[in-house]
Amino acid sequence: MLPDLPDNVVGFRAVGEVTSDDYEETLLPAVDAAIAKSGKIRFLYVLDSEFSGYSAGAVWQDTKLGFEHLKAFGKIAVVTDTSWVADGVKAFGWMIPGDVKVYANDQLDEATVWVSS
Repeated sequence: MLPDLPDNVVGFRAVGEVTSDDYEETLLPAVDAAIAKSGKIRFLYVLDSEFSGYSAGAVWQDTKLGFEHLKAFGKIAVVTDTSWVADGVKAFGWMIPGDVKVYANDQLDEATVWVSS
């Protein structure tokens, strides 16, 4: 989890391969708690240079998260230099009811300001 974010912003940094266990043990409980507290949340997801991809189970968990909490996300900022992730978010971000933006890794501060505002 990323520290020092406003209460209605949940932030994570993905390092290495993201697995189903990462979703079940860390991401989902934090998202559920933030939704219970604030109703709508803002999500900051950083996939830095150490990110290597998703396991098949993580892809399924991500899909479930999106469908189960579809209207809970007010803003989503994805920070990555991984082209397939950035292209995927740009291609399918319109399907999410909230605002979605993609930022390069060197724009983390800008992404944090946007998702927090």
